Amino acid sequence: MNKKKIINDPVYGFISIPSAFIFDLIQHPYFQRLRYIKQVSMTHLVYPGALHTRFQHALGAMHLMGLAIETLRNKDIAITPEEEEAVLAAILLHDIGHGPFSHSLEHTLVEGVSHEMLSMLMMNELNQTFGGRLDLAITIFNNSYPKKFLYQLVSGQLDIDRMDYLNRDSFFTGVYEGVISFDRIIKMLNVAGNELVLEQKGIYSAEKFLIARRLMYWQVYLHKTVLSAEQMLLKILQRAKELCGMGITLFASPSLEHFLCNRITRENFTGDVSHLVHFSRLDDTDILSAIKTWAYHADDVLSMLCTRLITRELYHTELHTTAPAREQLADLKQKAVTFFGIDPSKADYYVWVQPIENSAYELNDSNIKILMKDGSILDIAEASDLANLETLSKKVQKFAVSFPKELLR
Repeated sequence: MNKKKIINDPVYGFISIPSAFIFDLIQHPYFQRLRYIKQVSMTHLVYPGALHTRFQHALGAMHLMGLAIETLRNKDIAITPEEEEAVLAAILLHDIGHGPFSHSLEHTLVEGVSHEMLSMLMMNELNQTFGGRLDLAITIFNNSYPKKFLYQLVSGQLDIDRMDYLNRDSFFTGVYEGVISFDRIIKMLNVAGNELVLEQKGIYSAEKFLIARRLMYWQVYLHKTVLSAEQMLLKILQRAKELCGMGITLFASPSLEHFLCNRITRENFTGDVSHLVHFSRLDDTDILSAIKTWAYHADDVLSMLCTRLITRELYHTELHTTAPAREQLADLKQKAVTFFGIDPSKADYYVWVQPIENSAYELNDSNIKILMKDGSILDIAEASDLANLETLSKKVQKFAVSFPKELLR
């Protein structure tokens, strides 16, 4: 069988699968599952084109990683064929642990278990399947490999993952403020002191990258209507779990039922292999089919939330720079109780507040390092003449208050 396939990607054009082993990883059910998990969750309810998947993102990131390796080799950075295959596998599999609707339901189905931890568990399973072939990829993924720059390509503040998702998400949403000069950034990559650096000529592209990231968060990922839809989705799952706990039968696929009717936490997840098996069978379709059915359930809260989400009758959401007063929330909840005739114990399903944060650049040990023409290395905040770059490192916190539009009357 020919495993040297070429994939036509709408963002980069033709992407080549570099080896038979990478092809086999892509063909594995764990990876194929990513075809059915949307990259940006409920964002399509605001930007209708945002229907792209984690599968597309992973392939795009692999393509960019190949370009980065080629650039570094051209600058006489020693990267063996084994290291190349391992770092390509690491970036290909970096999101394999995402659950349905990506970040939206993280920590909901499995309490306290991040997608990074799930990715690691699934990579370990794949490593057994492929007879230890992923040993080096896992070592790089865990930041345990001596060549630190390989890890920084996979996970850092100027990593390949961010380069692809900014580029791809701006393409599919049509929000062109997110477009970055990924090709120039990659061409300006270098290694100094075993760490990934960006040559001084690429500093303006890096500045634009950081600003684009900030704008994409406010315009796309933290758009108030997106927040409303994602929180409604989360509340639906919360209510479904509550009903299951009360012994009420709900329609669900066997794997979704497993997580609805059992309390699975970080502590007990790794103790039973069946949890990972069920998780690996979940994707957006499990949740969507359940929501479509639950819209007709006898429970008033569950059916109301599901119907509103399906018909895009989303909750009104307001963004505030300070936390709303308790009295304001209590007043809104009382209005919901009166208007909808519900029991006060259900008011949290009608009115809620969600804190959100946005910082484009974090001042920590994974800072973006600039290789100056005189050979010195500076943090981008020092090297840049962009006055507001330091401002980008400050976390901006806002509070999203959501409630049914009827309460505005």
